[in-house]
Amino acid sequence: MFIVMGIVMLAVFGSLVFYQSWSIWRWLKPLHTKSRKLIYTIVAAALPCVFITAMVAQNAILIAIGMYWLAIFCLLLLIIPSIQLIARLLRNTSLPRESVFKWSGIAVPVLLITLLGYGSFLAYSPVVRTYDITIPKGAQDSDPAKNTLKIVMASDMHFGILSGKDHAVRLVDRINELQPDIVLFPGDILDDQIRPYLDNGIDKIMAAIEAPYGVYASLGNHDKYNGHIEDIINAVEAGGMKVLYDESVTIDDRFTLLGRKDHSDHERAPLSELVQGIDAAKPFILLEHQPYDFDIADELGVDLMVSGHTHHGQIFPANFITQLVFENDWGYLKKEKLQSIVSSGFGFWGPPIRLGSRSEIVEINVTFS
Repeated sequence: MFIVMGIVMLAVFGSLVFYQSWSIWRWLKPLHTKSRKLIYTIVAAALPCVFITAMVAQNAILIAIGMYWLAIFCLLLLIIPSIQLIARLLRNTSLPRESVFKWSGIAVPVLLITLLGYGSFLAYSPVVRTYDITIPKGAQDSDPAKNTLKIVMASDMHFGILSGKDHAVRLVDRINELQPDIVLFPGDILDDQIRPYLDNGIDKIMAAIEAPYGVYASLGNHDKYNGHIEDIINAVEAGGMKVLYDESVTIDDRFTLLGRKDHSDHERAPLSELVQGIDAAKPFILLEHQPYDFDIADELGVDLMVSGHTHHGQIFPANFITQLVFENDWGYLKKEKLQSIVSSGFGFWGPPIRLGSRSEIVEINVTFS
């Protein structure tokens, strides 16, 4: 079954690549020569092969080339059909057909360059989104100012090759500017491989985060590689974070944190088992990479669940898909007593662009009452 699905996916992928290449070639028809035709054919065939090879070989240079090609591929899936539809509609007007065809061909690279630049800006220029919430427990003082907690949360950094050293410095600087009490990273800190994370010194950069209550993380579906999970935990904790791997910790006798193994991990314990022994009178914060099982979390007394994973679709129109799949695919949701906050992520997966979403850091101002 797996082989059949792989063949089908390759066939669909190949068909889309051919559709894009043929459409662009038709627009370039006035420039045709034998040598240009040969060069275009080689490049159009080679780039998808580079992308596939990069995924297998995990070579840094090939991955960079392959992912930027994938960004162009994704954008052309939006641009080419749109331009062709508009051109077809304009055939019913008095505009000369040749002019419509010519300007359609010019519009494609103009839109591609514009969206590639804008998408890169959205991916590498994070904003801070702020949520003010109240948890009706945990007040320890009559002074309301002393019953607060500032959480800074970021998810889906996907640190590796393209989300690299500079992006990590950007994250640490922005976090420290916010002066958090505690920092939470609910998963996908790495991008499937440990070596780029360590070779770029990202662990040392992350160690510069300042928070009185510390930095805590759970692991996501991309925090993995062909090795022992302890190696990943050690690599992450070398950056000053404490990984909660189906574990809980009570902070300063004020509130409890619980970090879960990822939803894709078949060995993770049920939440009902993990909450045993947790003081229900204290505020209870859950780090859950994938935003599932809100009903269960609410029933078991979770006050705040912080998540990522969805990227809010990352590239339009995928955000419509995440909205269908997840009850809360981005932002804030209150369900009974449970409050859920899902981040669109600080990094990106695959193509280093965003459209319809933006890189973000989340600031959560909690008041205990």
